[in-house]
Amino acid sequence: MIPRYSRPEMTRIWEPENRFRIWFEIEAHACDAQAELGVIPEAAAKAVWEKGAFEVARIDEIERETRHDVIAFLTNLAEHVGEPARFVHQGMTSSDVLDTCLAVQLAQASDLLLAGMDRLLAALKARALEYKLTLCVGRSHGIHAEPTTFGLKLAGHYAAFARGRNRLVQARAEIATCTISGAVGTFANIDPAVERHVAQKMGLSIEPISTQVIPRDRHAAFFAALGVVAASIENLSTEIRHLQRTEVREVEEFFAPGQKGSSAMPHKRNPVLSENLTGLARVVRAAVVPALENVTLWHERDISHSSVERVFAPDATIALDFALNRMAGVIEKLLVYPEAMRRNLDRLGGLVHSQRVLLALTQAGMSREAAYSAVQDNAMKVWAGDGDLLSLLKADTGVTDHLDVNALESCFDEATHTRHVETIFARVFSD
Repeated sequence: MIPRYSRPEMTRIWEPENRFRIWFEIEAHACDAQAELGVIPEAAAKAVWEKGAFEVARIDEIERETRHDVIAFLTNLAEHVGEPARFVHQGMTSSDVLDTCLAVQLAQASDLLLAGMDRLLAALKARALEYKLTLCVGRSHGIHAEPTTFGLKLAGHYAAFARGRNRLVQARAEIATCTISGAVGTFANIDPAVERHVAQKMGLSIEPISTQVIPRDRHAAFFAALGVVAASIENLSTEIRHLQRTEVREVEEFFAPGQKGSSAMPHKRNPVLSENLTGLARVVRAAVVPALENVTLWHERDISHSSVERVFAPDATIALDFALNRMAGVIEKLLVYPEAMRRNLDRLGGLVHSQRVLLALTQAGMSREAAYSAVQDNAMKVWAGDGDLLSLLKADTGVTDHLDVNALESCFDEATHTRHVETIFARVFSD
């Protein structure tokens, strides 16, 4: 991922220095377990910890000759450890190191992603509570429907991200597995106790059965969980973009002093952050299909998955980490315009209360078909600019034969649309 959309906390996880450090720890912990089993001398395991070191540039140099990254690493490690290095990697295969390392990196990445989600959830909750009873128009198909509150809008997005967080917690647990089982995963040349020891030291669980590689359905589930979170980011971003349109302008991204919106038009204030987040969500979701395709490997292993993961594992986690924190910042600083919400709510002359009139007429004895036609006939006049709905209904004897003025006016009571807000908030924010 390019630096523009990267946070250093996440990029460090995918840098060679961290990767080789994890490789070293896996090998060193495996040596400790092997020494405890009497397979290698205790002095050799101690030497690995005391003398073990590596240089990224040197590993790259060796790999250019060996064409094998793990062998290049082990060769460089041996240059520091000396003669005891012959006991390193006993009974292990490259995938033991590579897959266990990837599990550690994805667990580390998950922790940062969960922190980003917590920041976003906190922002959404705070703003939802702030605008819990702020009326605005709800829209279906992009057209005015019935009143809702801006707080309810944000609470809905909070609930989506809370579900996404739960999925990510589960995905982290599923991906954080260790395999130290040797060629084709049979433990023929290494004791399962080594795997248990390394897993415990690296903060992982044991892979119940590997085929030399950790099954890629785990990775598919992980990146699918990331894809859903990204989709929720795009959903919220799209809402903000629509609400910031000039004709609506109910909310607006914070516009900093000195910020410029257009190189040509000085008046512009554009939803650039939300648009950017829409694009980044696509980057994250793009990892889902390759992750699913990686599930299928030849027999006990091949490396068709490897090059794919080296690209999308860093890119997807880095992009989502950046997006979560950018989205949190957007919500924290979001400018909200209740007056514009009020104007838009009133724009259609009471049409947003049509269902209340329909229901009242049916309760008063009118058939649903007749009631619907009566309300719709008057509603179409409002669309044509011939007045407001309440006034037209009061003048319609077909309606007033069933509902008196007080009954009609009660249908336009906005309190009806907020009477269960507390119940919904209690459900969403029960934690």
